[in-house]
Amino acid sequence: AKPQTYTNKSGGPVGALVRFYKLDPANLLVVGDHLDLEAGTLRMRPSGGSGGLNGIKDIIRHLGTEEFARLRIGIGRPPGKMDPAAYVLQDFKGDEIALFKEVRERAADAIESWLTEGIELAMSRHNGPITL
Repeated sequence: AKPQTYTNKSGGPVGALVRFYKLDPANLLVVGDHLDLEAGTLRMRPSGGSGGLNGIKDIIRHLGTEEFARLRIGIGRPPGKMDPAAYVLQDFKGDEIALFKEVRERAADAIESWLTEGIELAMSRHNGPITL
């Protein structure tokens, strides 16, 4: 499911979905971008804190637990003094297009691995940088 709201307000829709379908949060995978990971890096974790991400913080607050998996996709920091909000909303340019096409494929593989083989194997196979 993809919430139709701002990322920082993801907790309400995610919490509603989990309650409606009577899901165990341990069976939830939250996928999102992360400025503090190098562009093209995948980092899957079985649980943990918000990592400074307000959307994850909101999900934790609404679920009442940190015990859900997350897949963070590194996008890197904005160049110079560029506003991070503008950076995350801009279109990919140049070499980023090829990199993030590969990232999309690898992230999909990581999610499929998580679904079929479990978190530990998915992490060992897919965590780390993607190079072209």
